[in-house]
Amino acid sequence: MAEEDDTKIRILQSLRGKICEAKNLGPSSGPNRLRDLCTFCTIGLDQEEVYRTKVYEKSVSPFYGEDFYFEIPRPFQCLSFYVYAKSMFQIRDLPVGKVAIRKEDLYKYCGKENWFHLQPVDPNSEVQGKVHLEMKLNELITENGSVCQQLVVQIIACQGLPLISGQNCDPYATVTLVGPARSDQKKTKVKKKTSDPQFEETFHFEVTRSSSYKGRSHFQVEEEDIEKLEIKVELWNNGNLAQDVFLGETRVSVKILRNDHLHKAWYLLQPKGNGTKPKPDDLGSLRLKVTYTEDNVLPSACYTALRNLMLKSPDVKPISASAAHVLGDICRESLGYEALLPVVRLLLHHNRLLPFLTAVAALELENTQEANTIFRGNSLATRCIDDMMKIVGRSYLTVTLKPVLNEIFESNKTCEIDPVKLKEGDNVEVNKENLQGYVHKVFTSITQSSSSCPPLMCDVFRSLRQLASKRFPVDPHVQYSAVSSFIFLRFFAVAVLSPHTFQLRSHHPDPEISRTLTLISKTIQSLGSWGSLSKNKLSSFKETYMYDFFKLFQEDECIEKVKKFLDEISSNVSKESSGVEDSFVLKEGEVHKRAQGRKRIGKKNFKKRWLRVTNQELSYHKQKVKRNGERQQTSYWQYTPGKEALCVILVKNILGVEKLEEGAFNRKNMFQVIHSEKPLYVQAGNCVETNSWIEVLSQVSRCNPGRLSAFHPSAYVSGFWLCCKVPNENALGCKPCTATVLANIQLDIDCDRETERIFSFFSTNRSRLQKMEDACAGMSVYLGQQEECSAFTIQDPKETFRTIKELGEVLDELQAHHDSKGALTDEPGTIANPIVGKTA
Repeated sequence: MAEEDDTKIRILQSLRGKICEAKNLGPSSGPNRLRDLCTFCTIGLDQEEVYRTKVYEKSVSPFYGEDFYFEIPRPFQCLSFYVYAKSMFQIRDLPVGKVAIRKEDLYKYCGKENWFHLQPVDPNSEVQGKVHLEMKLNELITENGSVCQQLVVQIIACQGLPLISGQNCDPYATVTLVGPARSDQKKTKVKKKTSDPQFEETFHFEVTRSSSYKGRSHFQVEEEDIEKLEIKVELWNNGNLAQDVFLGETRVSVKILRNDHLHKAWYLLQPKGNGTKPKPDDLGSLRLKVTYTEDNVLPSACYTALRNLMLKSPDVKPISASAAHVLGDICRESLGYEALLPVVRLLLHHNRLLPFLTAVAALELENTQEANTIFRGNSLATRCIDDMMKIVGRSYLTVTLKPVLNEIFESNKTCEIDPVKLKEGDNVEVNKENLQGYVHKVFTSITQSSSSCPPLMCDVFRSLRQLASKRFPVDPHVQYSAVSSFIFLRFFAVAVLSPHTFQLRSHHPDPEISRTLTLISKTIQSLGSWGSLSKNKLSSFKETYMYDFFKLFQEDECIEKVKKFLDEISSNVSKESSGVEDSFVLKEGEVHKRAQGRKRIGKKNFKKRWLRVTNQELSYHKQKVKRNGERQQTSYWQYTPGKEALCVILVKNILGVEKLEEGAFNRKNMFQVIHSEKPLYVQAGNCVETNSWIEVLSQVSRCNPGRLSAFHPSAYVSGFWLCCKVPNENALGCKPCTATVLANIQLDIDCDRETERIFSFFSTNRSRLQKMEDACAGMSVYLGQQEECSAFTIQDPKETFRTIKELGEVLDELQAHHDSKGALTDEPGTIANPIVGKTA
């Protein structure tokens, strides 16, 4: 495996947020009002669609409620959210409007919900990609012997041009010298079926004054003339019989050659500069929540000091003086306990999480006065345990809840039992019977799932049980409520209520199903909350209909099942591994797979398949259309368990996973799985999906013996490798394999990235850290709790002061690393850091 560059900075981008709702969609009046059309939303990085919601019912103000998260694998200029109307009678969906946010403006909206006015979808503004230019000035001697200047412009290449109707475009470029009284245009040849064309064409322009100039007809370029001239490069898709499509433009002022007669750089393509924009119709608004994160991750050695300080946290006494607890304290006002997630992930990766959780839980119990309020608030301890359960319990939820949730979505029985919300024709007794059946299946799945509960969760629950019994020794039930408050209230009930946020369903449920899940979740919370099955707890229900429904479950059998389940997941006997690792799904989805043994080009060479990777094998299957409780317009391919796989590749046989050059099959977003037989060539739906597949497959196979150190970035076609032209199919690769950052594949933890996030949180809240240091100093001097100390948890001011001082030194050292490494970033104009050119 290739060695990682010790000087390289990894720039890792991610996007998290929610498409909430829209209102007043479509023109404010006229026949195009969208009352009779269903709508959906998409997310685009520049012009590439990377996410799509399901189709929602006919409404001018639809509620979407869809959360999204993905890693961004490439540079981008603009993040766009599109609203489309689903047309029953037209081939293409109708664009309603869009919200476009430039990358540099994303910070303005970080973590907050905002309403955005929809703007028209203008083809001339839908651009992406970059162009490589070279410009220079040459001196020429004219026929009469005078010297003039000639501008030479070379269009070298483009990269990342958009797809046109799902296919690679046929691009060409126009090059124009623009001045006050001139516009000389030249054009390149058309390149066929490529998003990364290599032009290598040169054009010459004589730089002359306008016809109004009465002096010499040729002249040396002077500053006043250079200020007025610019080169405009436009990229177009050749439409053959159809109209050519604008792909983007950039403008470069000739004055850039004043000090340097040669200029060579990459430029980002920009929308067409078309002067003033007409006032758009009122197309409606879209409510969004967007959080963009960019982590500049340094080489691992730079994080050693901060990482070790955080890993020492579980051993610090008191725990409130530890670096991890201090971080939670100083970020509580601005971020809640969001800053604790990277701490939990870091400690989890290094097997240091259990003692930390035990210590912070013990600290919270010290301040808990009544047993019936145990772990009910939003505190540092409860947030850390919540994060732990979401990370390690993902496959547990899938095994336990996904089958029954799929049944609920597919059968979609009416379960409304509130008399006020009943529709005409509904039978409340039938609905109550439907709901009781669903609750029984969910409850049974949970109480019979103890053998699947992850060992770490069991260890934490056992610790909580012991701590609670010690804190309230006279209460026999507190040991159970300490566990049930997490496993039922904060884990299973939340997953039932919002299955899409736990990847149990791909989209937010319809309103009717959402209401069913709400009723099930309420009941499960009460069934699992220890003590709520006693009759005096029935009075806690505010709704009469829930009181009547819950009485159906007042049986000793339910109480015993909950007690038995809680005993099993928090017993004193630690769960031992059976020696055989359970198979769990890491990723699955629709792709296009290239058939083996076909010719290089041809649509029939690629077929839709359902690709599925577990921790043990990679397989692909024939896809099957299945409507899982969705509306007629929202059909999607669904993997059917038990369906025989067309091909299975054992993970232990994977030798490498790498991107495939676009030129191999004239297709974007392709990757290859190299194994003992012929490589498997796969095309994903977009760049985000490609990156995700490569990441998962690389991580799950990273420790395989015999992994390749080099690979072929293109295909073996017509008797030779397209990349290196070697005619031997078994020839060693011609390019080093990509280094894989070590991470826990099931938990997906990149420790350097998590430590960088911890550093970022500390840096952002450095003033709060200073206030906490001052508070510790004041307590030590005055020997008592001061008013300014109330915002922090300070049990031992001297130990806390020592930790903060050490943190300050470590943070200063890491900041110095960042400052020194900043000089190593790519210069403007490189392919990794293209220049944003001017527009008209």
